[in-house]
Amino acid sequence: MDLLKIAEQAFATNTKHPDFKSGDTVTIAYRIKEGTKERIQQYRGVVIKICGHGEKKRFTVRKMSDNIGVERIFPLESPFIDSIVVNKIGRVRRAKLYYLRQLTGKKARIKEKRRI
Repeated sequence: MDLLKIAEQAFATNTKHPDFKSGDTVTIAYRIKEGTKERIQQYRGVVIKICGHGEKKRFTVRKMSDNIGVERIFPLESPFIDSIVVNKIGRVRRAKLYYLRQLTGKKARIKEKRRI
């Protein structure tokens, strides 16, 4: 057996997350340890890219915090992700939304896809 596959299977969380894509607004409940205490922090933003495959899939979420853009990369199979909630489904035509980094204000908004 391959030792890498055995190690990946040992650390796999096997949790089900909702399907989302680039342009969607998501809220990630992320567990943070501070000394002996543990708390859950909510991180809400727009998914600007999804890359990788299998257990190594990761996604980047961008949010605005006091007019400063903050991006954070989350591994999809991280044991620290408590839950992922899809708030809005965005209507975009690209897989990587790097152009949002240069936009501010109303220009940076993404249209919402209508649900029927």
